[in-house]
Amino acid sequence: MSDWHDSALMFECAGESLVGIVSAPHAPAEVGVLVVVGGPQYRAGSHRQFVLLARYLAARGIPCMRFDYRGMGDATGPASSFEAVDDDIDAAIGAFLKAQPGLRQVVLWGLCDGASAVCLYPAAADRRVAGSVLLNPWVHTEAGKAKVFLKYYYLQRLTDPAFWKKLLGGQVSLLSSFGSLFSLLRAAGGGDKRPSAPAAAKVEDAGNLPERMAKGLSRRTNPLAVFLSGRDYVAREFEQVQASSADWRAVLGRKDVDVQHFPYADHTFSGVGESDAVAEATFKWLLANGFAKA
Repeated sequence: MSDWHDSALMFECAGESLVGIVSAPHAPAEVGVLVVVGGPQYRAGSHRQFVLLARYLAARGIPCMRFDYRGMGDATGPASSFEAVDDDIDAAIGAFLKAQPGLRQVVLWGLCDGASAVCLYPAAADRRVAGSVLLNPWVHTEAGKAKVFLKYYYLQRLTDPAFWKKLLGGQVSLLSSFGSLFSLLRAAGGGDKRPSAPAAAKVEDAGNLPERMAKGLSRRTNPLAVFLSGRDYVAREFEQVQASSADWRAVLGRKDVDVQHFPYADHTFSGVGESDAVAEATFKWLLANGFAKA
């Protein structure tokens, strides 16, 4: 008999039915981990990453819940952007605490735009949130994407002798290759457009996505971990934003922030051992911050 178990639960959010799976140890715990899924996908995650994480943590005494928010997986309702799931996260926290006797707080854990949703969630006003773990946060803007591709893709191609050999041999379209390059140069130099007035009114802080994410985190006083893959353009764009943003440097420069790099991992940590490495890093971070017991 294992020392943990899976159980399903249903809970409500704005009149819709959401589905969650809790992996929990038999012994009670005060802090659990809530996985905020990126989209569009459901609670299992790419290559069952969230299932493996939840069971890894549960086997070590930490309850973990993963859930489908409205419009995803087995949840009802229309699909929403990751920028509009605050109510779903709030409902999931409540359902998780209710389902696990003794549970008092949760750590929010998200990958890609799930991590972005964690940043945007008003956790500073929610005492149920003990901390956050962000994996390859999605800070996408058109200008940011263009700069990343110029630096990490086109620069590599233009300095690769094989590319020039194919170009001179007629195997690569000159018009297509350099047309794409010039389009990226224009996008990279164009800056990031602000939301229109109606769109800005719908968000708490006018500004682009990276700015709003940083401001959301700046209001918090609890621990934060950021895990970045070495083989991922999303992670490169995040590093680029962090390097150019005073707000992000202030957030990541705090003493209670831990940034870890996984040099051989892709975006979803799909390589052999990479998913386990993330689960282990999560567990060690929880231990280091007093959220778990050895």
